[in-house]
Amino acid sequence: MSFEVHILGCGSALLTSMRNQSAQVVKVQNRQFLIDCGEGTQVQLRNQKIRMQNIKHIFISHLHGDHYFGLPGLLSTFHLLGRENEIHLYGPAELKGLIYSLLKASNTYLNYDLHFHPLNFKSPELLFEDKSVEVHSFPMRHSVDTCGFVIKEKPKLRKINRTATDAYEIPVFELNSIKEGKDFVTEDGQVIANEKLTFAPDASRSYAYCSDTSYYPQLCDSIQNVDLLYHEATFGNDQEKLAKKTKHSTAKHAALIAKQAGVKQLVIGHYSARYTDLNVLLNEAKVEFENTLLADDGLKISL
Repeated sequence: MSFEVHILGCGSALLTSMRNQSAQVVKVQNRQFLIDCGEGTQVQLRNQKIRMQNIKHIFISHLHGDHYFGLPGLLSTFHLLGRENEIHLYGPAELKGLIYSLLKASNTYLNYDLHFHPLNFKSPELLFEDKSVEVHSFPMRHSVDTCGFVIKEKPKLRKINRTATDAYEIPVFELNSIKEGKDFVTEDGQVIANEKLTFAPDASRSYAYCSDTSYYPQLCDSIQNVDLLYHEATFGNDQEKLAKKTKHSTAKHAALIAKQAGVKQLVIGHYSARYTDLNVLLNEAKVEFENTLLADDGLKISL
């Protein structure tokens, strides 16, 4: 089963010819989640050959334009393409009014249902859940209310050892309960331990998205031990005072969060336009957390 992070944009507020603004698609077991939707996101979706109609859930971290200015256009494109499947939109409460005022001004009545879910900026919250996947939000510290997101698989079922189940002549209708971890009891009362009938399940994977935020160690509680962390690294050490003033992070800050949270891998992004050589940021992060890589538009990371 796939779990892939596809970065569409990794630049910060000022547009450049090298980097698009913040947007990512996370694909988990045939589900597609769009996180943030900066200007030009739908162009990137087309360039990267991502099926827009498969996006059913959109998460907007905060109301700075580089994270949502592409959203009205994308929602309009869904409408023009004749979409009928519903969209669930998660974002700051004010976003609902912004979207509907634009739709009203253009006399647009969407073909599909748009369900809005306001974010909670006070404490972590479960936003989405089905039988296999959960999406949680958690507050960060920025100049406006901002949330990060964690997408994680639920614990998976154990794998059937067909050699063992055949040897004990276990009926097919019992296999689902055995996958769930139950022992098997024979007709004569013998208990066959589940460990004899199954193999360990595949590990569940997880991804955390943290942009934008100042250095905020409290968020580590929400991202402990994730397989991959995307954390903003707007500035280098040379601009630490500016990072503090604008409530952004340096590459070093991102690496410290990765270390404290015990994550497996860090990818940094949301670069200031002033940095043309991103290895400066990468090297500063690697001092604190070696397993760091640079985000780039079009980068795909499989977990």
